[in-house]
Parts: sequence; structure tokens; C-alpha cells
Amino acid sequence: MEIERWERSEEISDAEKKVIQETWSRVYANCEDVGVSILIRFFVNFPSAKQYFSQFKHMEDPLEMERSLQLRKHARRVMGAINTVVENLNDSEKVSSVLALVGKAHALKHKVEPIYFKKLTGVMLEVIAEEYANDFTPEAHGAWTKMKTLICTHVTAAYKEVGWAQ
Repeated sequence: MEIERWERSEEISDAEKKVIQETWSRVYANCEDVGVSILIRFFVNFPSAKQYFSQFKHMEDPLEMERSLQLRKHARRVMGAINTVVENLNDSEKVSSVLALVGKAHALKHKVEPIYFKKLTGVMLEVIAEEYANDFTPEAHGAWTKMKTLICTHVTAAYKEVGWAQ
């Protein structure tokens, strides 16, 4: 019910979807490097997030993180999930399904607090805005802010659906 209400009030317009997809096509061309940059900044800014990653939770040095094969693998998975959402922005059921799977896995299997999705998507916007400054116009920023909300709303709904309580 909350998702439906959000979609009515904060719907991403067709023009915004196009801006997101155009921006993303340039970002995704450097998928692994951008994903690694996002995760490193995320872990530097929010070190408590590393507790969920046994393979690199003790790493402090960003260069060591950058060289971590496990971190690179997770960066590719994160970017792949976002890519699936971006590619399917015109198919709300597919978007909902993909993000529900992500949310449920992180709630049930990984026990990740949902606030980390808000933090991660915020870092994602920062990194994209910096690394693709020429593409990240005010219009793109507005569209991506809606995309961030879309991701967080669907993931949070999945947490609620599985009865997440901490």
C-alpha cells in the first residue's frame, strides 16, 4: 500500500527515466570501477557497514579495499542490480520484484539494517555526481534523487513484508 501511494506522489516521469538511463549508460560503461568507488566511499563514511562483510570488515585502507577481489565482486553485484532496475524503469512490476529480492535477501540472510540502503544510495549519487559532473545536470540530479527514493522505498517495503524488527 505504501509503495502505491509513493508511486502516485513521486512518480518518475518518462523524461526523468530517459535522463536516468542516459546517465547510467555512461556510468555503467565503467561498472566495476564506479562500483568500487561507491563501496569504498560508503565504507569510509560509514565504517559500521563493514560489519556485514566478513571478507573485508577489518580493512581500513581504501587502497587495500580497492584491491579486494571480494569487494570488487560485491561492487559488480550492486551495479548489476541497479542496472536491472534502470533497464526496467518502464516495468514497475520488474523493478518491484528485483528490489524485493534484494531487500528480502539483505533482511533475512545478511541481517543488514535497512538504513544502510539510504546511506548507500546517497553515496552512489555523490560519486556519480562527482565522476560524471558534466552529465549530472540539475535535471539529472532531480531524476536520480527520485531513483534513490524508489530504491529505498521498495527495499524498505520488502523488509516490512518479511517482518523485519530490530
